[in-house]
Amino acid sequence: MPRKAREKSASNIYHIIWRGANKQEIFHDDENRIKFQDTLEKYHTKANITIYCWCLMSNHIHLLIKEGKEDISLTMKRIGVSYALYYNGKYYTIGHLFQDRFRSEKEETDSYLLTVTRYIHQNPTKAGMVQKPEEWQWSSCRGYYGQASRNRKMLHTRYVLKLFSNDLLTARKRFKEYNEKTNNDQCLEEPTQIKRRLNDHDARTAIQKILRDISIAQVKSLPRETRLPLLQKIKKTKGISQRQAARILGISANLIFKA
Repeated sequence: MPRKAREKSASNIYHIIWRGANKQEIFHDDENRIKFQDTLEKYHTKANITIYCWCLMSNHIHLLIKEGKEDISLTMKRIGVSYALYYNGKYYTIGHLFQDRFRSEKEETDSYLLTVTRYIHQNPTKAGMVQKPEEWQWSSCRGYYGQASRNRKMLHTRYVLKLFSNDLLTARKRFKEYNEKTNNDQCLEEPTQIKRRLNDHDARTAIQKILRDISIAQVKSLPRETRLPLLQKIKKTKGISQRQAARILGISANLIFKA
């Protein structure tokens, strides 16, 4: 059965969620995140896209962008291929890094545009990674607050801020209040994350201690005889679920189960 065509937005603005294949991690360190943001900035210029908001999590990306001079699917493909080439080269891996098709929804009203912007910025706080949105440096939040941040030149804040006030300082103050307001936003019907005894950051740290000099990204490419004892140790680590370990390592949960 052919895939359903992506619905076109009348405004050409889309909220995009792009996950790693099999929900694997796509960012293991700050260098990875810097590379992706630089890649995004490159195609911001080449494809003439307007970027309203972004957030880089460990295994997925949120973007709020306006289509440029080419179809949004083509632009995302170019960004994905560029980053995957870097990733596979750095970690000596092969295969797909991203899910074949990103998820998207149309943004055609100002009220929902604001909701999505808040939802994206609050991803790290709702995941328990930081206390306040601006503490997560891998999102566009600091740019909206007028704080120093990387890749700020590619961020288009004017449209969103003008919905609060024509005065920049007033707009930033009102936006901050809105951006940090407690809510139950569920954009793109994302399931609420299940809390585990260890959050992903702590689980990743524990796994890396077991792996020692082997990087997390390389585990899926290891020979079975090398990988099996490592998975057995990870499986026995208190506070890490099998599904969580599989997601962090980018492998099938069945491999963890059988280890």
